[in-house]
Amino acid sequence: MSWQNIIHNKMRSFLTILGIIIGVASIITLITIVNGVTDNVTSTVSDMGANKINVRISGTPLKQGLSDKDVRAIGDIDNIEGVAPTISVKTDIVYNKEVLEDITIQGKNQVYFDETDDLLESGRPINILDVDSKNRICLIGQNVVYELFKTESPIGKDIIINGVRYSVVGTLKESDNYSMNSNDDSIIIPYTTAMSLMGVKNINSVDIFVNDGDLSQTTTSDTENYLKTLFNNHEDAFVVTNMQNILDTVSEMTGMMSLMLVGIASISLIVGGIGIMNMMLVSVTERTTEIGIRKALGADPRRIQQQFLIESIFLSLVGGIIGLLTGIAIAFLGCLAIGVTFSLSVSTLLLAVGFSVGVGVIFGFTPAKNASRLNPIDALRSV
Repeated sequence: MSWQNIIHNKMRSFLTILGIIIGVASIITLITIVNGVTDNVTSTVSDMGANKINVRISGTPLKQGLSDKDVRAIGDIDNIEGVAPTISVKTDIVYNKEVLEDITIQGKNQVYFDETDDLLESGRPINILDVDSKNRICLIGQNVVYELFKTESPIGKDIIINGVRYSVVGTLKESDNYSMNSNDDSIIIPYTTAMSLMGVKNINSVDIFVNDGDLSQTTTSDTENYLKTLFNNHEDAFVVTNMQNILDTVSEMTGMMSLMLVGIASISLIVGGIGIMNMMLVSVTERTTEIGIRKALGADPRRIQQQFLIESIFLSLVGGIIGLLTGIAIAFLGCLAIGVTFSLSVSTLLLAVGFSVGVGVIFGFTPAKNASRLNPIDALRSV
């Protein structure tokens, strides 16, 4: 009977459920796109190292950075798996009389290669012997490979860096367009070699890798305490950044954004619910005679109430399903347009369907109650 009533008034039924369609479609679209953006941001931060602590040293007039001994001492702090210092300088490099100017030379150690995935394109990484022996070896980025060696393999060749000959032992994989740590224009050498041969006295950046991510906050505090002793309690001499904290902050912010957007989209559902209530009240008025006859024949008021409530829920559910399909299509196109992964969760689908059914129950209750309370004699008089 509910279906027949909806079909009989097609245009009125469509306009009634339009608010539900818009509301559910908005919720599906917003939640799916925000989840896609959140997953991308989380993935990017995780790639930077969720189990990583970054230390940047600005120093004081008396101590301007970390020494090799300081770095090794940090590595002895509990829960630290390894410490990867970074030394960065720019200089010219020469190969076969061809000169490349202002190339970034990075001093690294074996920990950097052990803890960072997909760094090597060919050859081998820096090992602990290279670091301890201050070997004159290097790994070069793809842009440097292209500029100096074109199509020939650079492995085993020698290049001149700051007047000193280095042997190329490996090449670095090309970074993607979104990478924040591109090595394409860089050359990596052992950091001890950089300090010895390039006149670098201080280390101003280290990445600390922890064994147990759950203890990263404690490890961060221990590292800060150690640095305070090194810099005579000058806390502005260094900055310690815990990547897990960044990840937690990003998750919290995106979660709040999702709630806010769902709240805004829910306004459409309320408007749609008011439309359903209006239509059901009109329907009760139009079908007063029908209600009176059924009651005169002994129909239970609860059955009358159930009939109109089911009709309201049915209307809302139809709007919810149309909105669901519309929202999925819009979310898919939106994710495709902004380049994020489309991922539709079951909880999102259940939330949308639950919202639409809830709206039908809440806004259909009063008209259904009014119908069940109609006096059969008064209802029959309206014939």
